Amino acid sequence: MNNYFAATPSPNKRNPRWPDDLHVVALAGGVGGAKLAAGLQAVLPPGALSVIVNTGDDFEHWGLTICPDLDTVLYNLAGVNNPETGWGRADESFAVLHAMGLLGGEDWFRLGDRDLAVHLRRAEWLRQGLSMTEITDRLRRSFGIRSTILPMSDAPVRTLVHTDEGDLPFQHYFVGRRCEPCVIDISFVGAAESELPDAAYAALTAADVIVFCPSNPYLSLDPILSVDGMRALLRKVRAPKVAVAPIVGGKALKGPAAKMMREMGYPVTPVTIAAHYDDVLDGFVLDREDAAAAGHVRMPALVTDTIMSDLESKARLAEAVLDFAAPLIPRLRQPTTPTHARATVG
Repeated sequence: MNNYFAATPSPNKRNPRWPDDLHVVALAGGVGGAKLAAGLQAVLPPGALSVIVNTGDDFEHWGLTICPDLDTVLYNLAGVNNPETGWGRADESFAVLHAMGLLGGEDWFRLGDRDLAVHLRRAEWLRQGLSMTEITDRLRRSFGIRSTILPMSDAPVRTLVHTDEGDLPFQHYFVGRRCEPCVIDISFVGAAESELPDAAYAALTAADVIVFCPSNPYLSLDPILSVDGMRALLRKVRAPKVAVAPIVGGKALKGPAAKMMREMGYPVTPVTIAAHYDDVLDGFVLDREDAAAAGHVRMPALVTDTIMSDLESKARLAEAVLDFAAPLIPRLRQPTTPTHARATVG
């Protein structure tokens, strides 16, 4: 496949503290997840990173299947994302969106012209019967990305936000209503019938480290954990699992996480996030601003700078996370390490 969009790859670094064949799996959604995924890619050898991405945000629009989180990760790893928003394409134009509005069509969701080309290509492959896993792999190869990007499910799973204004599909809550309604609860339609794709299962069972990126825990990571058998699989695999807090100083760095936590009655603190995942985690990473909270986390904790403003800071955080997890890797590399053969998890 022709590499039309490949960006200049970031220089990868080999850290002597990590195994030469280190394999890292990141769970990601949204801009925060995509940023850390880009940092991990920058410090790991080509092919060492797999990113399992939330697809609960996916929806149908203009007759197309739109995959915002998959595409945000795709564009960030390719280095073609909009640096101001973190999502969408750099140097984007919106001629089609403007024309659609003039025709009376829906223009509340801002699809750029270059972004639209990806959605049209995806729609073509879906009509041909390809799975979302295969489509995503074709797209990342078209963009020259040497890390692997994997959807959490090939079957549709849709995030439904229960609010004081009624039930809202995620994009109608997030974009259409700008996160204004009060959140009561969240559910994931289709999750019970979904299944982790074979490629994602194989990546997890072969992983040396699993990183929960600083994504919204309720809207970006919970959909991944809701896939049938996913949480049980994470408890079973021996790879150290480390999460990075998306809350710094009582605020979300991006998105509505802090607002949602308040509305659902949770303290807006990294301790709440750590407790949310503590059945599957081995370690937790907090920002220096929240250093006092580290003692209240019921697992080993790392306090470091977690703000990611450029590739250097993304790579620095990625290195800190992997260094934190590295001492746990030797225990994994024992004869009892899970194999790639798929087994029932329960």
